[in-house]
Amino acid sequence: MSNAEIKKSNRRKFILLLILMCSPVFISYVLYFMEYRPESKNYGDLIPIVKLTGKGTNQIDNTIFRIKDLHGKWILVTIDSAEQCDEACKKKLYLMRQVRMVQGKEKHRIERLWLINDDTKPSEELLKEYEGTYFVSAKDSELLELIETKESQTKHIYLVDPIGNLMMRFPENVDGTKMGHDLKRLLHVSQIE
Repeated sequence: MSNAEIKKSNRRKFILLLILMCSPVFISYVLYFMEYRPESKNYGDLIPIVKLTGKGTNQIDNTIFRIKDLHGKWILVTIDSAEQCDEACKKKLYLMRQVRMVQGKEKHRIERLWLINDDTKPSEELLKEYEGTYFVSAKDSELLELIETKESQTKHIYLVDPIGNLMMRFPENVDGTKMGHDLKRLLHVSQIE
């Protein structure tokens, strides 16, 4: 092989190597400007993180409840009226209980919180049926002011992380199985016990 052929061969190898090394950058720019967004694995919607603060009255024992009392736990939150707890309200309470139960040995890392947006105490039937849920009267509390608008608050189940940040909202008419998978994945990857 002559010296010219070797130079030509090396030049081809160099150009091929250069193309190969630059292609990821080029592809990423193309995908960015085409606004390609891969689907996420999570079912719930990640929302802008809000640090929840505030207090309310625990309806079980009439004590003051602070959100920081549950730090270290994942918290499923629903917001509804105790006076008008309709089928949608009861379904959310039921799904929160079931999703917690299916986590098996990890269920101790999850709490359920019902923020009641009126002055009515839940019926004894609801208190008994959803025992273990925190029933908190939060009508004029800062807690409710930090969670979206009043119109959409009652349509969703929310998730608060172990350090007290509101970070996820599950869709209206939530699918309990998909919600359970999201929670299982979060519990698996979470480093906070």
